[in-house]
Amino acid sequence: MHCPILIAVVIWSSCVDSQKIRGISLSYKRFYRERKSFLCIDGSKLIPFDQVNDDYCDCADGSDEPDCCDASDEYNSHTACQNTCRNLGQRERAEVKSQMRALDQGLRLKQQLIEEGVLTWRDKQAQLRDLQRVLDDLQTQLDDLRKEDARRKKEVDALRELEIGALETEENSHRSHIMNESPVSIFYELDSNRDGRLSAKEVRAKLTDIQDGERVLSEDEAVALLGGGHHVDLSRFEETLWNSIRIGHNVTIRGRVPGRLVKGEPVLKAAVSAAEKAAAELKKVEDAYETVYMEIRDLREKLATDYGPEREFLFLYNQCFQLKVHEYFYELCPFNQVTQTSASGAEVSLGKWGSWAGSPQHRYSQMKYENGEPCWQGPTRNTVVTLTCGTETALRSVKEPGKCQYVAEFQTPVACRPALRQQGVHSEL
Repeated sequence: MHCPILIAVVIWSSCVDSQKIRGISLSYKRFYRERKSFLCIDGSKLIPFDQVNDDYCDCADGSDEPDCCDASDEYNSHTACQNTCRNLGQRERAEVKSQMRALDQGLRLKQQLIEEGVLTWRDKQAQLRDLQRVLDDLQTQLDDLRKEDARRKKEVDALRELEIGALETEENSHRSHIMNESPVSIFYELDSNRDGRLSAKEVRAKLTDIQDGERVLSEDEAVALLGGGHHVDLSRFEETLWNSIRIGHNVTIRGRVPGRLVKGEPVLKAAVSAAEKAAAELKKVEDAYETVYMEIRDLREKLATDYGPEREFLFLYNQCFQLKVHEYFYELCPFNQVTQTSASGAEVSLGKWGSWAGSPQHRYSQMKYENGEPCWQGPTRNTVVTLTCGTETALRSVKEPGKCQYVAEFQTPVACRPALRQQGVHSEL
């Protein structure tokens, strides 16, 4: 560039636009970002940024004048600028060549993963069909078992009602029989020692529970039936125990209860046992149905996820990748969540799978994980994961540029794109 000095001064601001600086190696581009000052790449000198590409070589290594790497345009410099063209070109071409080899390998791996993804997708579709058939069979079993369970319960209820009816008929018959007898005859039937008094001991020996003919009354029950005393005479008997016997107050004279259907009857017992078995079988099939239903739901959710145009990202499902940064362990589980674990073992969610978040041209270049745990007096944690091309699949970096806002780099062969070949070697080298 051989602009007259006066013209160069007038149009200086347009000549040093960092976005248009040419002659910069791809590997050195980061050194030429617009800022107030520029540090020579060899670290020898710090100069104002507006002295970059000003046709005057300020840095001994010539890094402030990248337009012509042989310094042929730096006519007004008292510093001998180095001719770095050959070295820069060789390094740049070697780096690009290495990148192209890695890209080729990454693309080959990507194709393998795509082919594996197709097979996995087909397997999951077949698995879904098989599970649906199992679920349909279980539904048929459930329909039959529910009918059987209802029938068994109805049978038990009917037998229990029959038992209750038999007991009521029996009790009514017993009461009718007792009503035809006089309290005197009953008193003397119970007064086994014929002393004209009825004791609690005699009551316990002669009376029984009308619901359970085998059960002996307790001492307290016998005393209660005698009105609270341990002995009663005939007149007191008529006021206390006689009324209980006459109205069928859960007691009767031992030996006077005719044979009847009881709870332990073989027919009812067998019905109850069958009903319990039917209920247990129903519960077993209901549990199996719930398990298969959940498997189908999870599988459908998995198949509904966007794994890329060729499902190249499907292989990442159910995988997790870890990285230690200082005292923290970070874990990325693609299509699931991102977490941070401290040295003490406390785990914090940095976001759950949200969506692809790349630009319209490269939609699958970024992942967004949202609604993690809230920060103290701050927003909920979110993470944006940028996918880069590489021959390995690994979590490369995690940073927190803003409060509770994380960015991560995730390297994987499926992020490689053939378009990267078109960049080629830097034209000026």
